[in-house]
Amino acid sequence: MIMRRSITALATTFICGVLMAAQAADNRPNLLFIYTDDQRYDAFGATLREQGEQARFPWFKTPNMDRLAAEGVRFRNAFVVNSLCAPSRAVNLTGRYSHFNGIASNFRPFPLDNVTHATLLRTAGYTTGYVGKWHMDSQRERPGFDWHASFIGHARYTNPPFIVQGEDKTTKGWIDDISTDYAIEFLQKQKGGTKPWSLVVGFKSPHGPFEPPERAKDRFAGELARAVPNLKTPVPYVPGTALKAKSVPTADGKVQVNLDYFRCVSAADDCLGRLLDALDNLGFSQNTVVIYTSDNGYYLGEHGLGDKRSAYDESLRVPFIVRYPTLGVSAKGRVVDAMVLNLDLAPSLLDLAGLPAPKEMQGRSWRPLLTAEPADWRQSWFYEYFAEKQRNSRVPDITAVRTTDAKLIKYSGHDDWTELFDLKADPYETRNFYRDPAHAALRTRLESEHARLLKETGYRVPDYVDRPDWWGKPDVGPNAPPEVQLEFAFEKDSGQRIADISGKNNHGTAHGTTAARGRDNHAAREFDGTSYIEVPKSPSLNPADSAWTVEAVVKPAKPGGVIIARGGKSQGYALWLKEGRPSFTVVISNKSHTITAPEAIADWATLTGVITAQHKIVLYVNGRLAGRAPLPDFIESDPHDTMQIGADQGSPVLEPGSPKFSGLIERVTLVRGERKQK
Repeated sequence: MIMRRSITALATTFICGVLMAAQAADNRPNLLFIYTDDQRYDAFGATLREQGEQARFPWFKTPNMDRLAAEGVRFRNAFVVNSLCAPSRAVNLTGRYSHFNGIASNFRPFPLDNVTHATLLRTAGYTTGYVGKWHMDSQRERPGFDWHASFIGHARYTNPPFIVQGEDKTTKGWIDDISTDYAIEFLQKQKGGTKPWSLVVGFKSPHGPFEPPERAKDRFAGELARAVPNLKTPVPYVPGTALKAKSVPTADGKVQVNLDYFRCVSAADDCLGRLLDALDNLGFSQNTVVIYTSDNGYYLGEHGLGDKRSAYDESLRVPFIVRYPTLGVSAKGRVVDAMVLNLDLAPSLLDLAGLPAPKEMQGRSWRPLLTAEPADWRQSWFYEYFAEKQRNSRVPDITAVRTTDAKLIKYSGHDDWTELFDLKADPYETRNFYRDPAHAALRTRLESEHARLLKETGYRVPDYVDRPDWWGKPDVGPNAPPEVQLEFAFEKDSGQRIADISGKNNHGTAHGTTAARGRDNHAAREFDGTSYIEVPKSPSLNPADSAWTVEAVVKPAKPGGVIIARGGKSQGYALWLKEGRPSFTVVISNKSHTITAPEAIADWATLTGVITAQHKIVLYVNGRLAGRAPLPDFIESDPHDTMQIGADQGSPVLEPGSPKFSGLIERVTLVRGERKQK
């Protein structure tokens, strides 16, 4: 309700002022805003040349971005205030933080009544257009734009379906080439017109799955990246991330890198060149402001990470160029160090058009920076991210403050994860000084600034966050310490009730099993090949998105049989015997992954199957490693089936008809996390 009232008030307050400003529109510039998806700040030729020997990708070329920078202003320190696709795009449109603009994840349509630079420019007499990637859930509307040629979600790189003025169109070719064709079509329609125009062009590149067009498929072949100090610097929210740095540096300090990522950026650079040429050919260049940037940065192995979201600079920092020929030589080839934000785009576009920015917009126009650097420009800014329902992400809620020389990162509910970096001494963010007494003054300064910005930005957790399945479960996740979720020792059973002594109340029901005695007269259960124990579903038995340990102490009477099974053919796990050999199977997205011990067991044995935080499947027999293999991910969702001990009924994890267990089971233990072997 807070957001809705502020939007309505904003529109009502500014409509008269905008209409008055439209009357003085004769000399207002055209506006062309172009942005890529996931282009990090140093995937840019001019930046790499400036970095010299420190450049990670010195072989990468972007001639058209370089041309734009040579003819305009390049901002060295441009950042986004939420490093995620849809939230960043919504910030661009509204000039407001995610906690106010209605978009805090990738799964909500952009509110149709939001006030944006497009709605205000259109009211002021601009013709507005949107081309290419929008990415606000599956939304078809492009609110605020007179004309659009766009697509839903990510679409595909080749022959993607487009929506042109609300109608579905088939296309042929590479997606950003097609967007460029439509953008040029829009420009051609404006030639000879009397109204100024504002066009947004959203490229898909270089977002995964990194499929460059044919012309770019062999570019940069054989090139390697320079290794950097933070390739194996861990992050607090996913233990073991340092181990994910798969590339081993060569003798000259080089590592492999995803060349298709750069090929996609390079092909998008081709498209930028076509747009600049079209401006020249149509006579628009001298009176058009061209802005080029990206919706967020991207990790290429730093901190053992890919993707974005979290608050290290590779994720936050983006290329940013502005060309405004009317300003003349004072804004040609200029380089600016002041920190600018995607929050600043909307008020800047309005300022360029001679329009006031609504007070509800939280950014600041960077127009003065094109020719000078005001002494009162920002020295710090606030970052936010809200954990959202993204299958491969474990990033929690984050707030952060970045200054010109330092950064403080806070993780909701985890004060012990707080990070403090001295960016001047440690630009790669490898050393956390938060608890270092020698940096107490820096900590105090950043804590104070964080508190100030929380209040200034009106930070809150909005009600339109789309939380992941693991949210609100403090014992869930690969970062959690191991915790027993179920333990059957069979000492306190009563009738058919199998008592769970873990304290989680995951009691089972016996079907045909009988009480027996195991080693050293311990209680046990006997299974005859038809009997089993069933355990109902419960939140604490959900193995999704987490490391997980399954352990049983058994003495088989026959060489085959299911010891523990949970799930079915789409998601689940099973501990079982294959011709007497202990085996552990994990099913993820309909694909089965199995490791089997090399030797059979005939006597008592402790069998332990583990899904590790590093996405591996591991099997131990009596505490000794029996096998290890990689997994593509964690189990992705809570299996629909209940758990059985001694059987695999319902939708089976294993082959249908797998035999039930025959023999004795003395103990069963399930652990969220990795139970370490002694």
